[in-house]
Amino acid sequence: MLPWLTRRLAQSLLLIFILVSAVFFVVRLAPGDPLNQVVEEELGAGDRELIRQRLGLDGSLIEQYQRWLGSMLQGDLGTSLRQQRPVTEIIGEAMGPTLLLTLTAYGLQLILVIASALIMATRRGQPLDHAVQGIGLTFYSLPFFWLALMFVLLFSRQLGWFPAGGWESPDAAFLSVGERWLDRLHHLVLPAMTLALGAFMGPARYLRAGLDDVLAQDYILAARARGLSERRVLLRHGLRNALMPLITLLGMWLPNLLGGALVVEVVFGWPGMGRVTIEAIWARDYPVIMATTLLTGVAVVVGSTLADLLYRWADPRVRIPDLSESEGGAHDAS
Repeated sequence: MLPWLTRRLAQSLLLIFILVSAVFFVVRLAPGDPLNQVVEEELGAGDRELIRQRLGLDGSLIEQYQRWLGSMLQGDLGTSLRQQRPVTEIIGEAMGPTLLLTLTAYGLQLILVIASALIMATRRGQPLDHAVQGIGLTFYSLPFFWLALMFVLLFSRQLGWFPAGGWESPDAAFLSVGERWLDRLHHLVLPAMTLALGAFMGPARYLRAGLDDVLAQDYILAARARGLSERRVLLRHGLRNALMPLITLLGMWLPNLLGGALVVEVVFGWPGMGRVTIEAIWARDYPVIMATTLLTGVAVVVGSTLADLLYRWADPRVRIPDLSESEGGAHDAS
């Protein structure tokens, strides 16, 4: 177990290093001068050069890369060019709203996946099955930004049930702690619904296929022959075993939600990582772009590794070979 985890960690670090290195050079090779975003164009050449040196934009790309890499390895993500604040401070402020949004959408999506898969597996060919598939595929085919805009028009502008944007009301500072969290949950409904409804049907169809295979197994027929109720057979024996392959997808859901949140946060004015990333891209704010890219890469790697570990924990038949076993097998083969 430990050798496998060590190899996996080393591979993940290499992938993250390649990712952030590629992004570093790509964003800096784009046309335009990021200094124009933070200083006036009328500023003299000498003053512009001094500011360029202070912001770390002087020297060749290789020199800039070496400085950034050295600072990053020491835990220093730099200073935002646009806001003139430490990047860690900006990321820290945006991380809370993003985690609240993505984890809520993640939980809601999981509920929709299981409920939809059970309906499609037990009501195959019936009107309810067609209705669930039709609604789910419709949401699945719509872009996140369009779905978010439609929710704003319907539930905010027309019905007035939920706020159109932001993550708290203007007078939230005057509310008690409990009232402030209720206010935030009220603002959370539309963006979380957008992320969950826009992505649940793919995993739901995957789980439905797994349920179909499991329900055709002999031990399911034996459980029914023993007189167990259909509900108990479905939930305790069918769903429990059908969820095993779905664990592989769990690790990729969270990064996908982060990608969807990139757009949804902008539409709803949600002060999270997605909005920070978009604003940094428009402003050519290199340190912030690099920090958000690094965190996204780490999220993908962590999610994938957790999926493998969860699958091994959920199904003891799956064994992760140790390095010594792999080497032994190689010697035997030779």
